[in-house]
Amino acid sequence: MKLSTQTHAMVDSFGPEEGVRKLAAAGYDTLDWSFFEMVDGQGPWLKEDWKEKAQSVRDLADSLGVEIHQAHAPFPSSKGSEPFDTEVRHRIIRSMEVASILGVKNIIVHPKQHLTYHTHAKELFDMNVAFYRSLIPECERLNIRVCAENMWQRDSKRKYIVDSVCSQAWEFNALLDEVNSPWIVGCLDLGHTALVGSEPQDFIRAMGPKRLQALHVHDVDYLSDCHTMPFMERLDWEEICRALAEIRYQGDLTFEADNFLFNLPKELQEDGARLMVKVGHYLISRIEHYSNA
Repeated sequence: MKLSTQTHAMVDSFGPEEGVRKLAAAGYDTLDWSFFEMVDGQGPWLKEDWKEKAQSVRDLADSLGVEIHQAHAPFPSSKGSEPFDTEVRHRIIRSMEVASILGVKNIIVHPKQHLTYHTHAKELFDMNVAFYRSLIPECERLNIRVCAENMWQRDSKRKYIVDSVCSQAWEFNALLDEVNSPWIVGCLDLGHTALVGSEPQDFIRAMGPKRLQALHVHDVDYLSDCHTMPFMERLDWEEICRALAEIRYQGDLTFEADNFLFNLPKELQEDGARLMVKVGHYLISRIEHYSNA
């Protein structure tokens, strides 16, 4: 199993090239490229020389011996209004094109969730089946898989987290099964499961190895989407490792825990990245322990 992390914090702090250098030096095997700024029309990937820029990042990563296996498309995937919805679709596809040059195997694309789930669950389900099916030709063209992700919403009146698209394993499984394509698979966000009352280890077992092809690994306190390093909050990491071993999970262990780094002064972020690598290797060792038991 390879250890990965999103690039968001280090690239935001140090720029693309130096961020990659620092993450490689920290000891990551592979990276998860964050295209978050694209949603606002920002960053290098919407400029005329985007292909050359992507190739230069790929060349740098290759020279440092670090791969780029995963990526995260800009989000939200919709707001239910124009011109945003058309523009963000173009930007999602551009992020897929860039990711293909970077060597990415899986790109996470959030489901559309601009409607209130409680009153529009069936409409959102059908909308997302059509949405992910519409991306299959792009997947085939670029040889890259799209990963749907389990999400959450915040109740506008009571101000706490509630279910959204794919929040529960039965619906996530149903969506992937309905799309029914090897190009559309699942990325399980471990923190998101806990926020809606489902333990990550139970969700892992319910999805199984065919549907579950990618992870977002971070810790939460069951109240907020903390996106911090494992063992900082309340998830049961021993049981999560046991469950991943039980289903013979074959993907990377990918941190989406950059709030741990953002909470550090810039001068300490490299040290923080190295600590995260140690924690990641510890988790992988526990998965391997249960796999060999």
